[in-house]
Amino acid sequence: MFKGIVASVLASVLFGAIYYLSPFLAPLGGEEIFGWRVLCTLPFTTMLLLWRGEGAQVRALWQRVRARPALAPALLLSSAMLGVQLWLFMWAPLHGRALPVSLGYFLLPLVMVLAGWVLYRERLSTAHRWAAGLALVGVGFELVRAGGVSWETALVALGYPVYFALRRRLRTEQLAGHWLDMALMLPVALWFVLREPSSLPLVAGSPRLWVLVPLLGVVSAVALALYMAASRLLPMGLFGLLTYVEPVLLVLVALVLGESVAPGQQPLYGLVFAAVAVLVADGVAQVLRERRAGRSEKISA
Repeated sequence: MFKGIVASVLASVLFGAIYYLSPFLAPLGGEEIFGWRVLCTLPFTTMLLLWRGEGAQVRALWQRVRARPALAPALLLSSAMLGVQLWLFMWAPLHGRALPVSLGYFLLPLVMVLAGWVLYRERLSTAHRWAAGLALVGVGFELVRAGGVSWETALVALGYPVYFALRRRLRTEQLAGHWLDMALMLPVALWFVLREPSSLPLVAGSPRLWVLVPLLGVVSAVALALYMAASRLLPMGLFGLLTYVEPVLLVLVALVLGESVAPGQQPLYGLVFAAVAVLVADGVAQVLRERRAGRSEKISA
């Protein structure tokens, strides 16, 4: 479980780095950045797949599709669901919809906790219940203040839990399944990059983008791989709660970039920050318990 926690936190840090990097990719638009992100992420994800010796899992997936052709539409759906989330992440800040998407990421862990309880009968520790309660109060306050839920908020909050549940159902939680999701996005990514007016000359003519676009691919590949690994290693409820680290970091990045918290949102951020603090404290306590247990085993041996 500790490996899953570390993977989730590192993924959140890297997603925050992508969020910070996005404004520097101007004048590329949201769809163009999505296209370049997929095109640059896939090669690094492929190298990671081969480095870990998991290429055989891709072949195994292909054999499963050949044996059960009905599996192909479900795999396409899995890729499309992830693609929509990656597109929305890049599109929203450039179109004045960052706030609804951020609210979706605050709601996401609560929905995942509920999904883990309903679908997998997962039980949370006392600390995790406290964290979920604090976050629930904060998000509930924001829902009342904002007056409802936009389609962007609902897409993030509901889309990711369904996506992860589908991957568990399809047994594609491994890196090979994530690689396949990215590979199936290639046609759409190419269309976003090459459609008129093509962004290819723009990137080719800008030395700054020569560096930043591949960097986006590297960071994205590692972040997504860690995120998918965490989703496999952790119970869905705990995985959902740990995803609160990401929106907190996105808020901090936004503040660094010069944005400010909207009037009336202080309770939301304060309670969510408190929930994250509870998770961090519980994680540190768990590590200390595991270390003590390991030392006790060595002494008794």
